[in-house]
Amino acid sequence: MLKQRVITALILAPIVVWGIFGLATPGFAWFMGAVVALAAWEWANLSGWQAQWQRIAYGAFVAGLLALTYGQSEWVLVPALVWWLVAFGLVLTYPVSARLWRNSWVRALMGLLILVPTWNGLVVLHQAQLVDSRSIGGVWIILYVFCVVWVADIGAYFAGRTWGKKKLAPRVSPGKSWAGVYGGLALVAALALAVGLWLDWTGARLAALVAMTLVTAMVSIVGDLCESMVKRFRGLKDSSQLLPGHGGILDRVDSITAAVPVFTLLAIWQGWLA
Repeated sequence: MLKQRVITALILAPIVVWGIFGLATPGFAWFMGAVVALAAWEWANLSGWQAQWQRIAYGAFVAGLLALTYGQSEWVLVPALVWWLVAFGLVLTYPVSARLWRNSWVRALMGLLILVPTWNGLVVLHQAQLVDSRSIGGVWIILYVFCVVWVADIGAYFAGRTWGKKKLAPRVSPGKSWAGVYGGLALVAALALAVGLWLDWTGARLAALVAMTLVTAMVSIVGDLCESMVKRFRGLKDSSQLLPGHGGILDRVDSITAAVPVFTLLAIWQGWLA
């Protein structure tokens, strides 16, 4: 299993780096559109649609929505912010909350609220530039959001192992603890401060970056828990076996699907993207 994980990572990492840094935004949109369509194929199974034609049809429908919503960023991202607030409540009250979304069509709608805003957020960030800040391009903003997710995971892992007694959502993900949440948030706050000071930001702008980063990290945790909740309901360990040793695409990007649209929307509201 470890060998498979390493080989898959060594193959995928250069492809992802090339897709983000090597493509112009139109090509990046197509590249990420293909990834999201595959993730939609996986989500169809999580929704309870196991027939191959149903999964392909759902993936094609999501791909069509991506094309229809291109350039409609704020219109798409606001519902995503609302959705992740709702998802937090669903996770905390699982399994009671399952009666609200056990229907396959409801879970399919959940997939739309997760996948379509993620793609839109990535495309918006990719073509953007950080206002008045050393000409920081959108690819670096995307990398920052990814780093927020990764750093939150690292902080949560070590803090959880050391102090993690009180569980966060034991019926969804028994390994996650409140201590892990606090550890992850502390580490991403340090990341935000370091990046903000490097950008020569002070005062209200620096405070806004730290606050946005903390919100993004918290939402990323909800994204992880939300997919775990649906997989647990379906009795699945992984969303698919597309990535040998890693499970499915959704298993690798569940936190990012929450972090990207929320951070993008907050950055738009702050007027930071040109």
